Amino acid sequence: MPSIAAAEPIFRVRGLTKTYGEGPTAVHALAGVDLELHPGELVVLLGPSGSGKTTLLNQLGGLDVPTSGTLAYRGTDLTGADEEQLTLYRRESVGFVFQFYNLIPSLTARENVALITEIADDPLPPEHALEMVGLAPRMDHFPAQLSGGEQQRVAIARAIAKRPAVLLCDEPTGALDVRTGILVLEAIERVNRELGALTVIITHNAVMADMADRVIHFADGRVQRERRNEKRAAPATLNW
Repeated sequence: MPSIAAAEPIFRVRGLTKTYGEGPTAVHALAGVDLELHPGELVVLLGPSGSGKTTLLNQLGGLDVPTSGTLAYRGTDLTGADEEQLTLYRRESVGFVFQFYNLIPSLTARENVALITEIADDPLPPEHALEMVGLAPRMDHFPAQLSGGEQQRVAIARAIAKRPAVLLCDEPTGALDVRTGILVLEAIERVNRELGALTVIITHNAVMADMADRVIHFADGRVQRERRNEKRAAPATLNW
């Protein structure tokens, strides 16, 4: 079986730029990104606020289109895709986890996850997805009856229920305390390990770097440097 590094990349990014506005007030959020991301990897994309991390994540997830460059997903260039194609790509291939949970208050945890499974081709049962994130005993509770960390784990279960090839996490612990954040990161790590989805976590918190297969440092809209960890550290063992 080939190593993660030797596998054909899921994403191949070359010269990717994103500019907002024109003239002297233009903001260059991405300034020429070259990057490859591989199946099964857990990647931490590390950088300060305003470095372009979220912009890059939005490009990878098909939520936005670049100004120039190429972004290929499994050999298909997404930069030329129309909105219908991008919608299909997001629906079939990508799971998103954001800092805020965006759960529907009037639905239970199980029902929130079931919304996704109803439109997926080969979904996990909602109960299985919730069990994977440690919420089997809480699946019939409403969001108001769950803690912030539990709500975030419901959001993770919802994201993985369609068995995405790619799981994109934007500051998934940003609104949580350390103890709760560890539980959320443990859920993400388990999903990556058991489902094999390429998992990208963007954060400004350098503590998370050791839990990754690979750490990519981002600044000024570019990849500055990267490193590969010989061994992934468990979230609970990180130096919080």
